[in-house]
This record gives sequence, C-alpha cells and structure tokens, in this order.
Amino acid sequence: MEAPVRDRGTNESLPPPTLSPAVPPYVKLGLTVAYTVFYSLLFIFVYAQLWLVLRYRHKRLSYQTVFLFLCLLWAALRAVLFSFYFRDCVTANTLGPFTFWLLYCCPVCLQFFTLSLMNLYFAQVQIRPSADTLLPLYLVFLAVSLLFLVVNLTCALLVKMTKTETKTIVLVRVAINDTLFVLCAVSLAIYLFKIAKMSLANIYLESKGTSVCQVTIIGAIVILLYTSRACYNLVVLALTNILRINSFGYDWYNVSDQADLRSTLGDAGYIVFGVVLFVWELLPTSLVVFFFRVRRCCIVLLSLNLFI
Repeated sequence: MEAPVRDRGTNESLPPPTLSPAVPPYVKLGLTVAYTVFYSLLFIFVYAQLWLVLRYRHKRLSYQTVFLFLCLLWAALRAVLFSFYFRDCVTANTLGPFTFWLLYCCPVCLQFFTLSLMNLYFAQVQIRPSADTLLPLYLVFLAVSLLFLVVNLTCALLVKMTKTETKTIVLVRVAINDTLFVLCAVSLAIYLFKIAKMSLANIYLESKGTSVCQVTIIGAIVILLYTSRACYNLVVLALTNILRINSFGYDWYNVSDQADLRSTLGDAGYIVFGVVLFVWELLPTSLVVFFFRVRRCCIVLLSLNLFI
C-alpha cells in the first residue's frame, strides 16, 4: 500500500499523525486489578494469622505479632493506593501532604521497621541474653528507626508544602534511607552467619517451628532484595543527573521509591512503579509473613498442653 503523497501545488499539509497511548487501557486496568488483588490477598492472609494468634492463645505482644501487624498495615496502605488507579488516577497523583506520605512513603518506613526488628529477633536467637544485654541493641535500632521515620516524613512534607528544590530533598532522603537499609542488611547477614554456625540455634528454632536452613534462605533472599534496591538507588544518585534521570534506559529510580520526582505517573511509569514494588516490596514482605506465620506444629503442641 502506497503512502499518501503531498501535493506540491498546494500549501496543504498532511494531517498530523495520530498518537496512541504507550500502554493499552486494558493492560493498565489488568495490572491494576492484579496489584490490588495481590496486596488484598496478603492483607487477608495476615489478618487471618493475627486471628489465629488470638484463637490459639499465643503471646499477644511478641516479635510474631508485631511483624504481622506491620505487614498488615503495609498491605492495607498499598492496596488502598492501587485502588485509586481504577477510576481516580488524578487523585492518586495530587494527594495532600499527609496522605501522600501515608500512601507513598509510610510503607517504605514500615519495611525498614521490619528489617530492624529482624535484626533484633536474630540477635536474641544468637546470644539468648538477658534483658540488660539486649537493652543497648533495642535503643540503637529504636534510634535508627526514628531517624528513618523523621527523615521520610520531613522530606515528604517539604516536597508537598514548600518550594524547596526537589532534587536536593530527594538526594538527602535517598542517601540516608538506603545507607540505613544497607547497614541493617549487613548487620542481619552477620547475625545469620553466626546463627548458622551455632549448634544450639537449631534446637531453639525447631521449638519455634522452623530451622536454621529455612532461616538462612529466607534471610538471604530478604537481604538480597533490600540491598539491591538500596544499592541501585545510591548508584543512580551518584552517576546520574537527578533532573533528567534515564537510568539504564528504564527510568526506574523515578518511581522505585516514593515517586516524588514525578508530579504524575504516566502509563509506562505506572507499570514500572507496580513491577518494582512487586519485586522489591511484595516479595520480601511475603517472605517475612511466611516466616512469622502461625505454624500448625505450634498449634498442635499448644493443643496438647491444654489437654494435659
């Protein structure tokens, strides 16, 4: 089929080309449904786990319940965020300061809190010390978590409420965030290495319904996922001009953390945002939930104790 030829005898020009969306609407809708379903299913599963904790009279305030509650809140916030993209994308891209922080930034804080708690949990498994010995560790990780929270809350509010240059705020936030993620991941790796070499650790973990091998595998995957995301962001900040980031041709950094370098997420940016959150957030959080789930063997042992 021949292309239409422009008439040289007239000043009429060809009609402008028709622009089509980068991503078909049904693809974007399907991904939105998938993202929302994944986060909603995780929310329901964690809610059921917390109900089992009450049903079988487990300790109400423990590492298990705190981890599950943090993951429940995280899944709820992510499900609410993606539910906006069904019909109200404009609202999702123009949220108020606190709502923006709650839906975009708070889940990142919750993930850091879970990483800090994992350090404390495995430190306790490794040393099995008295409360006096653990107190300095509690204070250190509490201070680090508060620093993470304050930095993220302050930067999110500055982006939304002031005219401060966005690239400077993002530089400070990401440098602090990802440095803390890497340090906590390295600390967790050290604890896991020491636990793997302990003979008594396996006995203690088996009493909790798990094993050293399972702990090592899950911990290694969580460390890899968190560290890869943190290192990626730090490398991009070090090598790329923030004003025109084009990282490895994928533009991931713009939407991999809190989306505060974009006023709106286009079709391609939205898809990358969802994929990145799936790989670097949903997978490690699901592993944490799997590890701290209410195990059937624990339920059976508890039931036997009740009848004796």
